[in-house]
Parts: sequence; C-alpha cells; structure tokens
Amino acid sequence: MPPTDDEPDFRLDGLEPASPAMGESFWGVVESESHEMSVLASHHSQDGHTSFFVLHDRTATWGIPGEPQLIALHLTRDIAARTFTADFVRLPLVAMAQSWLIKRGCPADAIGLPEGTGTRPADETTVALERRLMGDGDNFAVLFSYTEDDGPKPEITVLLRAVDDRAPYPYRVLLEEVDTGTWTHTLREGGFETFEAADAWLEDRDAPLPAPRALRVSVARTPGVPALPPAPAPGPRSGRSR
Repeated sequence: MPPTDDEPDFRLDGLEPASPAMGESFWGVVESESHEMSVLASHHSQDGHTSFFVLHDRTATWGIPGEPQLIALHLTRDIAARTFTADFVRLPLVAMAQSWLIKRGCPADAIGLPEGTGTRPADETTVALERRLMGDGDNFAVLFSYTEDDGPKPEITVLLRAVDDRAPYPYRVLLEEVDTGTWTHTLREGGFETFEAADAWLEDRDAPLPAPRALRVSVARTPGVPALPPAPAPGPRSGRSR
C-alpha cells in the first residue's frame, strides 16, 4: 500500500504493563518495532481509557514469507493504577482488523482509513464485501493467509472456516488483488463445501474463484454501502510493503 510516515503514539507515558507477561508480549511484537509501523486508522475514547489501532508492520515483508502485515491493537488504560493492558492480533486484511476492533468496542464509523491511506476499493462489490466482513468477522476463523507483495501484482489470499457448521459454504476464500498503477484493489469471495475443495483451488488457481449464488446475494444485500470514494493519486512504494 502507499506508505505513510504516521508512526504510532500509543499514549503510554507514565504507565506500566498490568502484568509482566502481557508487557513482554506487547514489547516483543509491537512496541519494540513501532518505529517500523504506520498507523492506517486509529480511534481514542474521549476519557483516554481506550485506544484502537490498525497498524501496518513494514518489518513483516522481510520476515516469514506471506505473514500478515497488519496488526489490530486494543489498548486499555487504568489511569488510577497507572497501568495498561494491550490486546492485539495479526490479520491479513484491513476489513478483518477493523472487525476485530469493532467487536472490542470501537465505533464502526471511527476506524475507517482516512482519505489517501492505503489502496482504495476499485468497485462496489469490493466495498460491499469489506463492509460485510467488518460486521461478521467473528463468524469465521482464519485457517491460512498469504500476503504476496514481491511482484508486479500484489495480492492477499485468506482461507476462512465458518464457526457455525450449518453455514452455507463453510469454507471461504478471500482474494484481494492490488493495482499498483491506480492504487486500487478488488476483493472477491469464493465458497466451498469442504476444506479439500478450498485447498485445491488455492493450490492450483486454474479456474476463477467460485462465487456461489448465495454468496453473491449476501453481498448484494449488504446495507449501507457508501458510494466509492475517489482514488488517491498514485504514490511510491516503500520496500515491499503494501
């Protein structure tokens, strides 16, 4: 994605971790590498007790191949005790990070990406699917993801498993493809009855991503889909980050 120099300010001056284990985890994964992270979206409560971040970790591109490059971070401060707790997770897609934060109390309309940050949706189908993922992300577990940013056509693939076994097409594949010429992206969803079928598609990619009618209808009925925002002017890339 187009780079930003918006280094995070976690607003933790004078505060100590609520537990040594949590503090070590937060330091090792987030705080020690914060100089290599950019804030894609953030929200802070008026009372200063909670903060929510969608972070882009530039170091991930040189780490484990395909590792998610986004971190969703929820900070809670106990002002009286002068302590804080940090809950965070790596996720491959912005909409998934937003969903994780919304489920932890972040207002849905407060964690959108500002204009000019990241790539922009290329079509209404992408907008609708991202809106739906923000609302029902906890209905699926991530089985696998791969972020491919080393090439002319960056893409992210995600394999999901429905938490409810009765859900139609319980195995879902998400495919985000980026156009680096316009800094826009498309997101598509495919549905599979079995893990083996989903895994076979990911392995071969010799056919279009199957979108059963039930999935197409669910996207079409997504409420409150806004008009597409204008795409920002193309910008330079930083390293291999997206």
